[in-house]
Amino acid sequence: MSEAVYNLTSDRPPVRRRSWRPDGLTMVALIVAVLLSIPVATVFVHVFVPSEGTLAHLADTVLPLYVTNTLSLVVGVGVGVLLLGVSTAWLVTMCSFPGQRVFEWALILPLAVPAYVMAYAYTDFLQFAGPVQGLLRDITGWGARDYWFPEIRSPGGAIAMLILVLYPYVYLLARAAFLEQSVCALEVSRTLGCTPWSSFFRVALPLARPAIAAGVALALMETLADFGTVSYFGVPTFTTGIYRAWFSMGDRIAAAQLATGLMAFVFAVLLLERWSRGRGRYHHTSNRYRNLGRYRLTGSRAALAAAACALPLTLGFLLPFGILLEMSLTNGDAQFGPRFIGLALNSFTLSTIGALLAVLLALLMAFAVRHGKSHLALLANRVAGMGYAVPGSVIAVGALIPLGLFDNTLDAWMRATFGISTGLLLTGTIAALIFAYMVRFLAVSLQAVEASLGKVRPSMDDAARSLGVRPLRMLGRVHIPLMWSSLLTAGLVVFVDIMKELPATLIMRPFNFDTLAVQAYHLASDERLSEASTAALAIVAVGLLPLILLSRTITRSRPGQDGDQL
Repeated sequence: MSEAVYNLTSDRPPVRRRSWRPDGLTMVALIVAVLLSIPVATVFVHVFVPSEGTLAHLADTVLPLYVTNTLSLVVGVGVGVLLLGVSTAWLVTMCSFPGQRVFEWALILPLAVPAYVMAYAYTDFLQFAGPVQGLLRDITGWGARDYWFPEIRSPGGAIAMLILVLYPYVYLLARAAFLEQSVCALEVSRTLGCTPWSSFFRVALPLARPAIAAGVALALMETLADFGTVSYFGVPTFTTGIYRAWFSMGDRIAAAQLATGLMAFVFAVLLLERWSRGRGRYHHTSNRYRNLGRYRLTGSRAALAAAACALPLTLGFLLPFGILLEMSLTNGDAQFGPRFIGLALNSFTLSTIGALLAVLLALLMAFAVRHGKSHLALLANRVAGMGYAVPGSVIAVGALIPLGLFDNTLDAWMRATFGISTGLLLTGTIAALIFAYMVRFLAVSLQAVEASLGKVRPSMDDAARSLGVRPLRMLGRVHIPLMWSSLLTAGLVVFVDIMKELPATLIMRPFNFDTLAVQAYHLASDERLSEASTAALAIVAVGLLPLILLSRTITRSRPGQDGDQL
């Protein structure tokens, strides 16, 4: 009997085995994956290319400092985001205290503030001429050399900025994991004599371990990719070394080899996360879900819980946002008129094109896996999605080398054949910059689209096929309407990520084409922090709405809401 005939006694669709034969959609997915893998492959290939002595010079002078600072950032940020993210997620999920419902969504707001923007705000706030040290001198009557004050422009300052910006990664995933846990397991632990703290450490925390580890890994990858904060604070790391080798020394080979070193750190983080799990499994043994019974906190415990949640929110969003707003209103960008509108339009255009293209490619690639049932399509998706683990500076170096080679080869051939110079067709263009964004951020939309597409029942596909609907028409008429909210969320997240992106934009943007992120970076580098606040504030404002929508989606995602049981 045909495989398409269902067993009438079962709701399960027939199992279709995957094959290695590509169809049209699979070929599209393979082409996209190959193109997006070129930058990473280029970086790895250049490990074996002899440099012009620049790398040897760097190894004798600053390379040990790059390694030391990068390691200190990874360790410091990893510990910080783990403590802040897990503690706040547990408090707002399992405890009831004043302000708890506000903290549920407000604690992710620091994610809207790029780390380099946070650095600009706190530098103005804590520097010698800033309000904090000025107030300290006014109160005590001390002079400039009469007291010690922590230096914000230091590795410790960079770690603090990155912790405040990146802890929401751990908070979001840990909170989602806590929301998905069954109350039954927690109640059993209480009947066995466990206190709330003991239940947390012995039951809830182990069950949430994969999500927490994934959140920490995301935060560490963003730490390794950061350029604006460490560059502004003068902390030498691999990202600043790549930029210096490319632009200051003019040695693309050394830049690619440094990029390979940074990639080694990224893969080490990913392997460490996988190794830490071992063969452990974290399945729920219960399929009953009820509304979470919160621990009601009163008195000093409620005050401590509210303070623990208010501290990262205040330091990570409210204070820097207030600093930027005050600077922007009192002494903002003098070019707020046509020049600023042009910068905002450039950022909006790049973000819109990148978001639309990322969602479109993700939709086609995810549907290729579902429709074609091909191992090749699945492999293509995994290859295309690895770019999120690659820092923007590495992608920029890996993209510029082959693009420059293509442009120079084409120009030489056109000169020899037709006597015509084509110049640089791709290098330094918006198309090249959009390509770098796809390498970096396609994984963000791909994960959201795959998760949403997996919720569409296969029986709908079979029904459409029985009516003679072709695959692409099926995608447009059946799947997209069902996935619309997820597609919108994926597009918004990619839009915000591109709006904040700095290193790839700084390296690959067209001549005389600046964005809000580049403008803020240049003004802050010239110590014009008040003027940089206008562009920085605009970047923060753009990221708020998607984050609030994301938080509301997570809150409503728990099985068993409103008393339902599965």
